[in-house]
Amino acid sequence: LDALVDLVANGRITLIVPRIVVTEFQKNRNRVAKSSAKSLASHFDQVKDAIRRAESDNKQKDKILGYLSDMNHRIPVLGGAAEGTLTRIEQILSNAAIIETGNEPKIMAADRALNRKAPFHHEGKNSMADAILIETYFECVRTMGGPGRRFAFVTHNKQDFSIVNGNQKLPHPDFAGSFSKIKSMYFINLAECLRRVDPLTVTYAMLEQEWIEEPRSLSEMLGAMDRLTTQVWHNRHKNLAWKIAKGKHKIVSRKEWET
Repeated sequence: LDALVDLVANGRITLIVPRIVVTEFQKNRNRVAKSSAKSLASHFDQVKDAIRRAESDNKQKDKILGYLSDMNHRIPVLGGAAEGTLTRIEQILSNAAIIETGNEPKIMAADRALNRKAPFHHEGKNSMADAILIETYFECVRTMGGPGRRFAFVTHNKQDFSIVNGNQKLPHPDFAGSFSKIKSMYFINLAECLRRVDPLTVTYAMLEQEWIEEPRSLSEMLGAMDRLTTQVWHNRHKNLAWKIAKGKHKIVSRKEWET
C-alpha cells in the first residue's frame, strides 16, 4: 500500500476502480474488521485445545500453551492493524477514478453467461458481478488506451479469472486474447504489478516494513506487574518503618488497639 500511494502521488500510475468494487468494499468493510480478530481468537482456542488433548511431554506442552497465550493476548493489536489497513484502502479508493458500469459491459457479461465462458465456468455459481468487473476493465482498455498507455488487471480471485489446473499467474483461456505482456497485463498480486512499474519503489517500501515493533508478551507484562507490586509494597514498608523510627507512628498491641 505504501508503494501504491507513492506511485499514485507521483503520477506514475492511475488507479481505476469499477463502482462495483467500491460498493462491495463498503458493504463488507465492517464485517471484515470485526471478523479478523474474532477469527484469530477462534483459531488460537482450537489449537490450544488440540495441544491439551495431545499426548506429549507436559513441560513442552506448557511451554507451547504459554506461547499461544501470549499470542492470543496480541489479538486486539492485530485486529487494530487490520482496521488501520482497511481505513487506508478506503482512502485510496476514495481518491481513485471510479468507473460506472455501462450497458456494454453488462451485455458482454450476459453473453459470457449464455456461452458458459469464464467466469461462468463453475457449476451452480452466480458470477455476473465478476463478469461485469472484467468486462468493465476491457472497456477501459478499448476506450482509454493510447500511445504509451498500459493497463493492468489485478485480482486475488484466481478461481474465477486464472487458468484452471495450471499456472494461476496466467488468465483463463476465455480471457487470454484480451491480455498481453505490454499493453494489457494480468496480475494476481499487487506487489508484482507495482514492481513492473517501479521495482525500486516497491523494494524500498518492503524494506521499511521489515522493521516491526514487537509488543510485550503477556508473560512479560505479568512479570512487570509483579515487580511493580513488590516495589510499591517495599516503598510503603520502608516509609512506615521511617515514620515509626521518627515517632510519627506508634506500635501498639492488639489489646491496646481494640480498646
